[in-house]
Amino acid sequence: MRTIERAPRALARSLALAGGLAVLLAGCNKAESAGKPAEGAGGEGPPPMPVEVAVARTDTVVDAILATGQVEAMQSIELRPEVEGRIAEILVREGAYVAQGTPLFKVDDAELRAQVARAEADRDLAQQSLARTKELLDQKASSQSELERADATARSNDAQLALLKVRLARTTVRAPFAGVVGQRSVSLGDYVTTDTRLVSLQTVSPQRAAFQVPERYADQLRMGQQVTFRVAALPGREFTGRVDFVDPVVQLPGRTITVKAVTPNPKRTLQSGMFIEARLATAVRPNAIVIPEDAIVALQGSSFVWVVSQGKATRRQVDLGVRTPGFVEARSGVEAAEQVVVGGQERLAEGAPVAPKVVNRAPVRSQES
Repeated sequence: MRTIERAPRALARSLALAGGLAVLLAGCNKAESAGKPAEGAGGEGPPPMPVEVAVARTDTVVDAILATGQVEAMQSIELRPEVEGRIAEILVREGAYVAQGTPLFKVDDAELRAQVARAEADRDLAQQSLARTKELLDQKASSQSELERADATARSNDAQLALLKVRLARTTVRAPFAGVVGQRSVSLGDYVTTDTRLVSLQTVSPQRAAFQVPERYADQLRMGQQVTFRVAALPGREFTGRVDFVDPVVQLPGRTITVKAVTPNPKRTLQSGMFIEARLATAVRPNAIVIPEDAIVALQGSSFVWVVSQGKATRRQVDLGVRTPGFVEARSGVEAAEQVVVGGQERLAEGAPVAPKVVNRAPVRSQES
């Protein structure tokens, strides 16, 4: 009987021990499941994508017409003598700067001086004859017609003398305006006529930038517009001028309009004939939004940028305007101070988290003369 009583007790203890172990194992499993997130429900997403960004800024942009042309002198002339004769003196050297009225050449004037002396003698005789005729007329010894003839002769001799004196003065060739003397075409002793080229003379300051624009821009051309231009022979320098001439005639066959701008040239840096690349300003916007050019993504004929907002990337379509070296105007799609992605765009997707690194993209300012 004792053996039978002990068996149920041992069985009861075993069952109690097994139940405790089951409860303990269930508690551990529950704790582990509570410490791990469920798959697909509220877990951590992908890490932020590192990208380089630049800040959109406001700047002054200029709508401009691009054209090519050349530097021209305000005034340029090829000097020729006004009287015939031999070159007796050369009074200026090539390349010299001369003031207005400076003597440049002297034509031999010996013959003209002799003609002037004879004309002076003829004038004196005519005046004496006129005076005697007046006296005789007062004495009733001459007629009124003789007096008129004597008066006409005297006036004719005066005119002839004045003409010869003008011709004598013109044997000295003078500079009609201040400028630089060019290459000389005659030598001492050469016989010259009124068709003989002596030397060139042209102004040096200010100069003109002359270029041609297509006729489709005719309604955008105005006096006083600003022109900036670069000279192929002077790399790294930029010059500025103001439009002072717009040709009212369209040139054929190219159908272009000639535009000229006056520009200071105090150091004589600009020389006539230099090739230029000009930008004619037609409109100025002082508060335009400007972004780096490498932020633009072209897709299916449109332009887009990636903008970082609240740590995420979003794609926006932009309307582009004026381009300058390294930068472009964004007429829509971007606001000032927003961050646009300039590096790493190819890995982005809409709404993707990003880790932006700001890079400085400062514009390169041209050196002005």
